[in-house]
Formats: sequence, C-alpha cells, structure tokens
Amino acid sequence: MSPNKSMPRRSAGPQGTRLFSAEELRLQADELAPAPTGRASVHEPVLEGVGGEHDRQRYTVRPGRQTVGRRGDNDIVIGDSSVSASHAWIMNQQGHYVIMNTLSTNGTFVNGQRIHEAVLRHGDRVRLGLAEFVFLTRDKRGPRFGKPALLGTGLLILAGLVIVAGLAWRLF
Repeated sequence: MSPNKSMPRRSAGPQGTRLFSAEELRLQADELAPAPTGRASVHEPVLEGVGGEHDRQRYTVRPGRQTVGRRGDNDIVIGDSSVSASHAWIMNQQGHYVIMNTLSTNGTFVNGQRIHEAVLRHGDRVRLGLAEFVFLTRDKRGPRFGKPALLGTGLLILAGLVIVAGLAWRLF
C-alpha cells in the first residue's frame, strides 16, 4: 500500500471485539451513566458558580478524570473567554478530588492561591481564569426534611392530642 493512502478502519479487533473510537466510547459511557441529580454529595460533588454569568450554575463532577475548559469537547464546558480551551482536569484519586491546571493561560486558583495541583475539600473556592465556583460535597440547601416538615409534623401531633383530650373529656 502506498504511503499516501490511509489504512481502512477495522471494525473488529483480533479477537472479534468491536473497535470504538474515543468519541464513540465517550458517548456510550454518557448514555449508560446515571443522570446527575444536581444535588451535591460525597459521591457526586458539584462545582457551583459564584457571581457573574455562572451564578448558581451547577456542574456535576463524576468519578474518574474530567476535563474542564471552554472548548465543547470538555466534560465540563465553561463558556467564558478567560477560561482556556483545555483549562484543567478534575480527578477522583482514592476518594479525594484533585484539580490540576493544564497549562492554562489565566491559571487555576483554589481559595485565592494559584495552583498546579490541589486536593479539593467541601467549600473550597475554585477560580478558572475569572470564572469562580465553590466545590460542594454536600448540599447547602440542607436535608429534604427541614423546619417546614418538622412544623407540619408538630401540628399534626398537636391536633391528635386535642382530639384525644376531647374524647377523654366526654368519657369522664
């Protein structure tokens, strides 16, 4: 075969395994992955925008390595001109999330300090260029059963006691 002609793409490996391109694998993984809930947890932390055009915008951080940047082929796409096309990686390393700057133009900062690599903890402020986020491993909105639910339960118990007291008075 001449050097100018490219090799035809094989559809199967030597053992009959179907060959996928990197993009095909990524699409398959996205389809099979559980849908993010948008709620922060230790197993599914989020980057939540702070101020500006990213205010309260949430990006779920999945297990493994995720690319972060302005370009559309990143796992987390941040449409901000101060963010490099391929700005950083966020990786889960033995249960700890680590952010690594990937030679971005405007730098990656954690709690105001320029970093090359840093372990992220709940509440850390992460800045990519001028886009600022907070790393959350638990939802600041609190548990689903907060004060309104407790108030409702308390009123229900009080109503039950009034009914029992009324019945007891009639009997005696």
